[in-house]
Amino acid sequence: MIKISPKEQRIIALFLKKGKMPSSAVYSELVNFGEEISLVTVKRILSKMALRRLLEIQGSGRATSYDVSTPGRIFADIDAREYCAAEPDRRYGMSGFNFELFPALPSEIFEDKDLKTLNSATMEYKRKTADLPITIQKKELERLVIELSWKSSKIEGNTYTLLDTEKLILEHKEAPGHDKKEAIMILNHKDAFNFIHENKALFKTLNRANLEKLHAILVKNLSVGLGFRKRLVGVVGSKYRPLDNSYQIEEAISQLSLAVARMKTAYDKALVALLGISYIQPFEDGNKRTSRLMANALLLAHGLAPLSYRSVEENEYREATLVFYELNSIAPLRNIFVDQYAFSANNYTVK
Repeated sequence: MIKISPKEQRIIALFLKKGKMPSSAVYSELVNFGEEISLVTVKRILSKMALRRLLEIQGSGRATSYDVSTPGRIFADIDAREYCAAEPDRRYGMSGFNFELFPALPSEIFEDKDLKTLNSATMEYKRKTADLPITIQKKELERLVIELSWKSSKIEGNTYTLLDTEKLILEHKEAPGHDKKEAIMILNHKDAFNFIHENKALFKTLNRANLEKLHAILVKNLSVGLGFRKRLVGVVGSKYRPLDNSYQIEEAISQLSLAVARMKTAYDKALVALLGISYIQPFEDGNKRTSRLMANALLLAHGLAPLSYRSVEENEYREATLVFYELNSIAPLRNIFVDQYAFSANNYTVK
């Protein structure tokens, strides 16, 4: 995990908004924002940030300029609500795929305070799930499946209520006045979670085979093509355009698989999968659903609590995802992950 000071974060934010600049321009911008700092100090900070790979140096001598690097982007502290308040074409983020992103991910992406929260939640989860009677395990599994299927579908615009979802899953009764596809989406979530719950050994890491299998379950009977897509897809509300070349998509998934494999903890693996699958958009549709279920599969495979996302606010989740697409910052979705993991570990006893 790369530690970045508040002053360094302000400098990274400046480069994200302004792009490449010489040290003199950085100094002027900081002074205009009320910083009491000298040009010599700015030059020293920029040099140190470049040595730590948070910035890239371009040119030499009087022509030297700096720009934010991919590692700098990854750990930039971004206010997702503020960033997404602007119309897509007025945002300062990137519109294309960053081929340096997955190789640049370090093996540890959670801060110490995050790991303390996650590990504490896991200890509580394991205490509660020890020696649970079979009947309670079954009821808890039903509850988690209902709440996960409801919220993950709701994030995608599904209009079923939680009570509608419960009736659909437990009583096989569709809610009147809803598109048939909404019921299918929810039931596919149920089937996907049950599959990963019963086949945990298949998900110790992410690979093309388990990714495509999970996606196939989630889009069954929804008129979505299987396998990696061969056509361009867009992202609603974003200037980001995913890869449109099938060979590049395959290579990106290979890089993502390697990144997940080298992560130090299962928390890191799950978050990287959650971010990466959404970013690549390898399928015609169902990418974010697949990312959420794959994150759960990785957590379950390593004996950790699964996420229901029940208490997350849908717009907050979408905004955090857009920040990763356009700025490559993991911070907003990392914060959501930590909060949702702590919530799930304390509210469910599914193992």
